[in-house]
Amino acid sequence: MQAQSNLASQAIRPQLPAVTISRETAAGAVTIAKMVAERLDHREKGDDRCPWAVFDRNLAEKVLEDHNLPTKLKEFMPEDAISPVDDVLEELLGLHPSQWTLVQHTIETVLRLAALGNVVLVGMGANLITARLKHVLHVRLVAPLDQRLRHAEQYYHLSPKDAVEFVRKHDLARRRFVRRYFNADIDDPLGYDLTINTGQLGFAETTRIIGEGVAGLKSRLEHKAA
Repeated sequence: MQAQSNLASQAIRPQLPAVTISRETAAGAVTIAKMVAERLDHREKGDDRCPWAVFDRNLAEKVLEDHNLPTKLKEFMPEDAISPVDDVLEELLGLHPSQWTLVQHTIETVLRLAALGNVVLVGMGANLITARLKHVLHVRLVAPLDQRLRHAEQYYHLSPKDAVEFVRKHDLARRRFVRRYFNADIDDPLGYDLTINTGQLGFAETTRIIGEGVAGLKSRLEHKAA
């Protein structure tokens, strides 16, 4: 009877929520993702569920690990994609799998992580990959260019000139990646539940807003499972 009771309890346990964060370069996504995870862990302190995990730069490593691919392929992962022509030539030469193959691996890993719940997924088109999943909150972070340049200088220890090139290059790469592999516009507001100006609100307030969004989503999931 006890075993049956435990199984019944597990059967009605609600789906754990997840968060995707799309961002303009140097809008503070990595820092905010970690702050969100810490806030949610603190709120759920004492709960027996798994702690929140953040996948940002290490998401590429997770994809390679899941598919038994060498870590040296990280440089060819999405968002820093090489040109389609170079991609085809290098695939034919056996230097690495095609970008399409790596994107498919990324999709599989992102869906698996989102299904587990209690994860914050930064970049990699995660909002588009999980668009049909009702337990995922999609967030877009933006900020004025001058503030993003200043943040890039401080966070990545760049000169003002290098910060301009860094932000321009990464914004372009992410926009191109989303357009090429998902036929979508990264700036389309309909792709997100929340779009937040971190330059206006700051990191702490942005974290609070996302946390409240997750709390509301979690409440709906629990109500649905009841």
